[in-house]
Amino acid sequence: MLGRLGKILTELTHKEFTPWEKITIARLPKRPLALDFIERVFDSFIEFHGDRSFGEDASIVGGIAIFNSIAVTVIAQQKGSTIEEKIKRNFGMPNPEGYRKVLRLMKQAEKFKRPVICFIDTPGAFCGIGAEERGQGEAIAINLLEISSLKTPIISIVIGEGGSGGALAMGVADEVWMLEHAVYSILSPEGFASILWKDSSRAKEASKIMKITAQDLKQYGIIDRIINEPVGGAHMDVGKTAESIKNALLKALPILLDKTEKELIEHRYEKYRCIGVYEEN
Repeated sequence: MLGRLGKILTELTHKEFTPWEKITIARLPKRPLALDFIERVFDSFIEFHGDRSFGEDASIVGGIAIFNSIAVTVIAQQKGSTIEEKIKRNFGMPNPEGYRKVLRLMKQAEKFKRPVICFIDTPGAFCGIGAEERGQGEAIAINLLEISSLKTPIISIVIGEGGSGGALAMGVADEVWMLEHAVYSILSPEGFASILWKDSSRAKEASKIMKITAQDLKQYGIIDRIINEPVGGAHMDVGKTAESIKNALLKALPILLDKTEKELIEHRYEKYRCIGVYEEN
């Protein structure tokens, strides 16, 4: 019996999930969310609220944390776990005030020379009428402009879904990482299939050609690092996944903190100017 179980675990360990299977894992209700990682990776966390313009957006969680005795700014998209929390956090789909809160906290981090660590997990920015009336597109565009020249290190980690501009508004970082079974794309496979074939039921087929997995994006140079997950996915051992994130941060942060402001901005410019240029094996 034990021998058979070992064989099954070995097969699972070496199984390469299809893009659709990875999407399914990334969307699992029991997949760990940003706050699950924040409480395990950082020694303490104080949350801040509001964009100082319109109001609070609960889908964006942000504040100051301590990491390895260093003060850092942590900003995350939080989907929510219970039905009540999902509704409160709008299922992880930020409104314009959410993205303005992101920029407020990043500018504060720049002022006090704190590195920024972002956790990305959203199907996309909220596309309701109110969000459009309050300038959703402008809020995302301004974030892209301002974050690209932020004078402090930024690391963004896609932990589940990284959907469209909703994710990109927090993804213009010095280093972009993904959990092994996370996805990062221009839109959902359902949306892609609806546009391309006028048939959302072909989402599984669309996922194969969209190049949305961490492995594809690493090959294309879109992301910098893949963080391994336990067998079956991050939900199988949240503590182990958090430890992997923590170890990666311990190695990367000192390197980024050693760079001057000029070096950070120039490296970020070159990174996104040349993104997508790669050599095929």
